[in-house]
Amino acid sequence: MDDVVDALDAAAGTTCLVGAGGKKTTLYALADRLERAVLTATVRIPIFDREVADVRVTEDPVAALAEPANAAAEDAFPLGLVPERERDDRYRGYDPAVVDEIGAAHGGPVLVKADGARTRLFKAPNEREPQLPASADRVVPVASVGAVGEPLTGETVHRPERVTAITDAELGDEITPELVGRVLAHERGGLKDVPPDATAIPLINAVDDADDEGVGREIARVVRERADVPRVVLARMIEGEVVAVVE
Repeated sequence: MDDVVDALDAAAGTTCLVGAGGKKTTLYALADRLERAVLTATVRIPIFDREVADVRVTEDPVAALAEPANAAAEDAFPLGLVPERERDDRYRGYDPAVVDEIGAAHGGPVLVKADGARTRLFKAPNEREPQLPASADRVVPVASVGAVGEPLTGETVHRPERVTAITDAELGDEITPELVGRVLAHERGGLKDVPPDATAIPLINAVDDADDEGVGREIARVVRERADVPRVVLARMIEGEVVAVVE
């Protein structure tokens, strides 16, 4: 299971990325490997036109998918669908119910950025996050091994106060593999609001060498002890590579 599509079981249905430290790179890697993939978001997403064949800015994405000339053109995919260009550097996302409609209307895989992290390496969601469509088939909570060893502050962690709220950590503590694993496995952390019929497959990113793999395996062990997930994927998503799958 050395391919990211297989490791994340993302060949069909709707796959949502949450967490921090690799959501976008994972989405782009999946879009590049999948046939007729649609890439969208329920939250703000940086401009990603270079990562897909086409981006359509539309308040009616289902109608855009139904346009015969576009729907039949294989070179239109991977296709980005977004409702509005909010600023020069980002698009706005759809309401999760609209993404449900996209998934129902599209015959191929749908990839969704479902929360934000402001380029940090690790996070826990607030009360408004994540924005998951009810029809999600799988949710991929992401964290970067690069957070381990850093202090639990806003420089490395998005919403560090939420991490302290669901663990016994304090602001400024050193981030450990145990802490990352506990947050990924927590029902108010990486597993928050996962739909009942969806599968969660955590992904540990930025596994660049043997030391990183050791850290990633420690995180995966904690997740597997605390959460009912089929596997934890260790990856180097900047290269689109799966390093290991911990089952």
